[in-house]
Amino acid sequence: MPGNRLDPIDRKILAELQADGRMTNVELAKRVGISAPPCLRRVRTLEEQGFIRGYHADVDPRELGFEVQVFASVGLQSQAEVDLRAFEERCRNWPLVRECHMLNGEVDFILKCVAPDLSTFQSFLTGELLTAENVGSVKTSLVIRGAKDEPGVPFDVLEERLSRSA
Repeated sequence: MPGNRLDPIDRKILAELQADGRMTNVELAKRVGISAPPCLRRVRTLEEQGFIRGYHADVDPRELGFEVQVFASVGLQSQAEVDLRAFEERCRNWPLVRECHMLNGEVDFILKCVAPDLSTFQSFLTGELLTAENVGSVKTSLVIRGAKDEPGVPFDVLEERLSRSA
């Protein structure tokens, strides 16, 4: 299990940074119970090993005028690896697509899209997504409201799992 590669201090560092990525190294070191220099070394190692992919501000889309959020379920005509990769690359280049996940089952991909208004999303849908090469079907669901949007992973579940396997 990947969590086993990390010691409890590394996992605590990750949990603290996930909750607040803006804290200083001194504050982080205090929270995890070690001095600042080894804390900084551990953070750098976690970054180099890919456990920390980046640091981002959690912006509110609606405050910035992005009133529309849509989930689009996309079915492709071909699921050959080259076609799957081509669709993923196309999604990376569409600014309104904020997340793209390949699924198993009836739908090939689910896309999370944001737009300032419905007409902008409709233009994207009809002018780009529906006309994209290899796209066979698209079903959209407009988000009315969100009940939870929690980034990262639940570290308490990881710790519980690790304690059971120890």
